[in-house]
Amino acid sequence: MESTEFINMRKQLGFTQKQVAQLLVTSLKTVRSYEQGWRTIPQNIERQLMLLTSMQHTSGKTARFCWNVKKCPSARRDQCPAWKLKAGHFCWFINGTICEGETHANWGEKIKICRKCGMFQSEMPPNGE
Repeated sequence: MESTEFINMRKQLGFTQKQVAQLLVTSLKTVRSYEQGWRTIPQNIERQLMLLTSMQHTSGKTARFCWNVKKCPSARRDQCPAWKLKAGHFCWFINGTICEGETHANWGEKIKICRKCGMFQSEMPPNGE
């Protein structure tokens, strides 16, 4: 996650730097460092900010499930953690999902694929919303 995306998500959520620091259980100085690009944004902070942004964006909307959108074969679906947790609208958040026929080694690899996926894109507001 780049600093500009962090800033956009914070603003989409309607939080000040101080409020997002409290929400993410970090310091105001750390949030300022993320936004200035002085500090790399850790994956756990990226995931949490994306989850909160998605929750706000999809609030009140009918959930769509990835296995329906992607038309996953039952054999793949039955092995997928998103299916087991009945959380197909948060498939992008859950590690170990079987996206594009395989699991991915880490969050960095997974989120690169998810960002291109229509399911993920429907769960996240467009930049600047």
